[in-house]
Amino acid sequence: MAKILIIDDERSIRSTLREILEYEDYVVEDIDNGIDGLELIKKNDYDLVLCDIKMNRMDGMEVLTEGLAYKPDLPFIMISGHGTVETAVEASKKGAFDFISKPPDLNRLLITVRNALDRGSLVTEAKVLKRRVAKVRPILGESQTILKIKETIDRVAPTDARVLITGANGSGKELVARWLHEKSHRSNAPLIEVNCAAIPSELIESELFGHEKGSFTSAIKQRIGKFESANGGTLFLDEIGDMSQSTQAKVLRALQENKITRVGGEKEIEVDVRVVAATNKDLLKEIEAGNFRMDLYHRLSVILIHVPPLTDRKDDIALLTQNFLDEICNDYGMPVKKISDAALDALKALPWTGNIRELRNMVERLIILSDKTITDGDVRAFANPSSPTLVTNGHAAPQTDFDQFANFQEYKDYAEREYIKFKLEKNNWNVSKTADDIDIQRSHLYSKIEKFGLKRGE
Repeated sequence: MAKILIIDDERSIRSTLREILEYEDYVVEDIDNGIDGLELIKKNDYDLVLCDIKMNRMDGMEVLTEGLAYKPDLPFIMISGHGTVETAVEASKKGAFDFISKPPDLNRLLITVRNALDRGSLVTEAKVLKRRVAKVRPILGESQTILKIKETIDRVAPTDARVLITGANGSGKELVARWLHEKSHRSNAPLIEVNCAAIPSELIESELFGHEKGSFTSAIKQRIGKFESANGGTLFLDEIGDMSQSTQAKVLRALQENKITRVGGEKEIEVDVRVVAATNKDLLKEIEAGNFRMDLYHRLSVILIHVPPLTDRKDDIALLTQNFLDEICNDYGMPVKKISDAALDALKALPWTGNIRELRNMVERLIILSDKTITDGDVRAFANPSSPTLVTNGHAAPQTDFDQFANFQEYKDYAEREYIKFKLEKNNWNVSKTADDIDIQRSHLYSKIEKFGLKRGE
């Protein structure tokens, strides 16, 4: 349901517009001056603003200019009892969607409102689609490690030096690789990605180098490999630590000679490819274990970039969370939800074994399951149940120490107390609602509260 704000110092005009728009099932708010109207625009998410031009305290053109500075995509329809062509042109130049004279014609008003709302929807959809097809997303973070990574990318990207990116799963290695390509002189050529862990060992050579027709049973036609596809561009070998020994030898040769041979072929094909590799493994340990070639390691690791886990950059969690809130809410076509400081503290206390990927999934879960403002209670309620820690009042607590219980009854009482306490806090200590949630009688719940000495705000 579209939400519309009317800013006009004439009560009769506000009432008339409100009555017309509410009859069309729009949600309408109105205010009698531009200063308060701007505050509402800053605080709330509106789909459209109808704004008078001649008002006391603040002129409508000023409201238009400052309002668009805060919300650039918010459609404004300007209205005035002293409408001239010059005024309409000025309003359009400042970014207004349209201009209507007082008293407004009913049919023209409704058509203009509908068109403005349609245009707003199209702008939002275009932004979402543009972001989805964008080559690369920004690397978010203000921690020293992230700033150092950005600086390294700026220095290394313009060269052809091979780069080895290390880091845990979900920490953002692929994003670093994309920026290395984007800022290089090869950015107009393709970036080809290969997940070495996802391709069976018997197929990886064909995937990388291609094959000739008839080279093996299912080779019914010639196939171009990833090295050839990336010619002139960048080849990103993700999870290279999982590559088989035989394939490692052929990749090493390709890096040494800049030539490849298709499976089943004899002709050498020259390739001009910059290789960027990534792994979540310690390749030096893999070398010691005989799983990875030392000579290939040294070929790949001209430049080493380590992407830290999220637990080592918790100061970036607030920035990342807000970005994910904006992004996901826009994808869903819904107002951006707010998040409390306590909820951010609770997020920082989580272990984040899945790093950035896990954080994004968590934010999406909170958006779907929480109310308008995400609280620390929501974080506790919807945190990943597989996490090795629990979060209480925004602080991480270790898993239950079972040695503290002398017998099974003590543990049952402890578990029952914590469960009831959690449900009461989730329902803001509404005993009736909590009793319904856990399917017991209210009198029975009161007895449990008294038995365990539970108190609000404990």
